[in-house]
Amino acid sequence: MSIAPKLREYLDAQHADYDLVIHAPTSSARQSAAVSHIPAEQMAKAVLLDTYGDYLLAVLPADRRIQLADLRAELGQKPRLAGEEEVGMIFDDCAVGAIPALGSGYGVITIVDDCLESEAEVYIEAGDHASLVHMDQAEFARLTSTARHGRFSER
Repeated sequence: MSIAPKLREYLDAQHADYDLVIHAPTSSARQSAAVSHIPAEQMAKAVLLDTYGDYLLAVLPADRRIQLADLRAELGQKPRLAGEEEVGMIFDDCAVGAIPALGSGYGVITIVDDCLESEAEVYIEAGDHASLVHMDQAEFARLTSTARHGRFSER
């Protein structure tokens, strides 16, 4: 597949400056970073959450774990991890476990962990398990400018 059609359409519509990194197939964002020789803190992983009536895409570095309690404090509501079926309905052009960290391209409200702001380069899943979208921090910030930001992860 290389890049999910909806993601490509979104990036093209935004005139995004990015490149595609092809790597050996993996099963997680952290593994993708490792086989691509990318620091895990530069790899932005996406976690789809159900906020009981809407969905929220939490974006955080691959070397960190989401803290639902911190996210609850940030949002004022208690989200739960969305199930595989829910993820598949929204990210229907992506492989399971390879969802892009740009919710705007899929009509999903997004919150980005503040830890990503200090990274000069950012990589996201391209929608399969063998390619990444790479961009600099300024471009990632531009593409996520409508997203909420907060601290909701830990190592």
